[in-house]
Amino acid sequence: MNEGAVDYSLYLVTDRKMLRGRDLVQSIERAIQGGVTLVQLREKSVSTREFLELAVRVKEITSRYQIPLLINDRLDIALAVDADGLHVGQDDLPLPKARELLGARKLIGVSASTMAEALLAQQQGADYLGVGAVFSTSTKTDASKVSLEQLELIKKSVTIPVVAIGGIKETNLKQVLATGIDGVSVVSAILAQEDIFEAAKQLRELIRI
Repeated sequence: MNEGAVDYSLYLVTDRKMLRGRDLVQSIERAIQGGVTLVQLREKSVSTREFLELAVRVKEITSRYQIPLLINDRLDIALAVDADGLHVGQDDLPLPKARELLGARKLIGVSASTMAEALLAQQQGADYLGVGAVFSTSTKTDASKVSLEQLELIKKSVTIPVVAIGGIKETNLKQVLATGIDGVSVVSAILAQEDIFEAAKQLRELIRI
């Protein structure tokens, strides 16, 4: 996949707990219809078989809308469904090994919360960085805090795209975008909302302004 063609502006990370029983695949489709530009499928508490079956269904949707699908952490799932890439955290599979197994054409993103982590990820060949948590978030209680100033500094210090993560919603979106980053990663700001399509559409419109 041509990394330069990737639109990171509204990056959805999934969390089925936010959906209050609604169907995850349908919710992802509604979010894409509303303006989500990239989807990361994140499943920490299902079996490998369930994750694979879900990933196959999600890949059908993302392919239909030509939206890149990244898999969180699980290289085996990413390979099995021919996802567009993988997102790894600091404690996941090391980036050089992930690249060796996935190949040069796939996207690999790395979570970073310090300048050192960001620079190392870039040096090792990451396609983009997920930097945060910028605001407190219920989806990742162990996430390190990154100030807007640190976020801006990291963005200025690397040449690869930077996506801000952690507690980003309509009310603080403008502050985050002011740092010059390439996109925002959201979970509850879309998936926890009553109308997923409308929530994604409103965020997309604010990003475009």
